[in-house]
Amino acid sequence: MSPFAFSLLPSQRRPSKYEGDRHAIVVDPVNRVLYELFTFGKNSDGWAAGQASTFDLKTNRLKPDGWTSADAAGLPIFPAVVRYDELQRGMVEHAMRVTVRRSHRAYVHPATHYASSLTDENLPRMGERLRLRADLDISEFSPPVQSIRKGLKRYGILVADNRIDWAICVAPDPRIPILHEELRRVKGADFEVVVAP
Repeated sequence: MSPFAFSLLPSQRRPSKYEGDRHAIVVDPVNRVLYELFTFGKNSDGWAAGQASTFDLKTNRLKPDGWTSADAAGLPIFPAVVRYDELQRGMVEHAMRVTVRRSHRAYVHPATHYASSLTDENLPRMGERLRLRADLDISEFSPPVQSIRKGLKRYGILVADNRIDWAICVAPDPRIPILHEELRRVKGADFEVVVAP
């Protein structure tokens, strides 16, 4: 199947006005390019998106300062999303994408863009990296949630967008059980801010 083939579900029809982010992510493994689309869907004229970003996977180059992407922080979404195979391996081995309801009008690299007009310095900035405290006991959780929490202890989370408060982004996959209740048991006090050098 071509990496650019899409199958249309009724929920993929693009509404005439904004209704949620409606992200679409396409990876071109041959050319090593990542395409991420915002407000993507099908309308009467064909497929459309309100915004498109490309990332060259052959480099670690960031977007220029001040630029956004399909993600408010200017970050690529795909590398920070939790996937089924990672849960099966026993640890998510990368920083995870997290959304917050309210953020500070600032960003810290690797983010290149802020997403708020709020100036409260107690709010997280886009790109803020937080890590789960190493001493936190995770043994009582299910194996998939332990996989996420092990990754949170080592790699942490990156604040990437304003949406649901403290929501870790997980790939839609019917093999992944519903993890919300267990993940919600982690508290803000269980994290430490990783200060950029």
